[in-house]
Amino acid sequence: MNESLPPSDETRNRFTDAILELIGRIPDTKEVPITDTTSRARHIANSAAVKAATAAGALALPPGPLGWLTIVPELMTVWRIQGQMVADLAGLYGKTATLSQSQMLYCIFRHGAAMAVRDLVIRVGDRYLVKQATHQVLQQVAKKIGINLTQKGIAKGVARWLPVIGAVGVGGYAYYDTAQVAKTAIEMFQKEIDLLPASPPPLPITTIDV
Repeated sequence: MNESLPPSDETRNRFTDAILELIGRIPDTKEVPITDTTSRARHIANSAAVKAATAAGALALPPGPLGWLTIVPELMTVWRIQGQMVADLAGLYGKTATLSQSQMLYCIFRHGAAMAVRDLVIRVGDRYLVKQATHQVLQQVAKKIGINLTQKGIAKGVARWLPVIGAVGVGGYAYYDTAQVAKTAIEMFQKEIDLLPASPPPLPITTIDV
């Protein structure tokens, strides 16, 4: 079985590229602030969780080595559903204008890769401080998430050797994961959000000949 596993570096790079593609454009939304945000937010979250579970379960059906080929497409499909959900929740809470790539990364990956995104968004009392990350910083964060997901991706890939049973488990996790993303997004969008300027890149190190 191990001979069929893709190299970890290749898997990590695929994850990283997929994450950068994911945040390349903030999804549009038709959601607007309404009085009963709680009920509407619950509907948005539940609907997205069902879509994610259905999509992930279907893509996880191919058994054996073919299952490895579906890991990144499966995650990208789930992430896109989650990304749209985050955008919809931002619209519901009136935060569309300030929704950034940093917030998207934080909401989608805080549950599964908290250490990688911890510096992008910081909660201080009843406010959230959001760092407007440079492209270089986003690349670094995406790489950290990719490293974190590599082992999880390999673990999920093993489930492909158990058709149907593996698909049910993958779909169930996608539902749970999407619910956690919704929880993170709702908690943040309910609070005041302050945008912080991006940190300047480090100065190059120079040497002086004496």
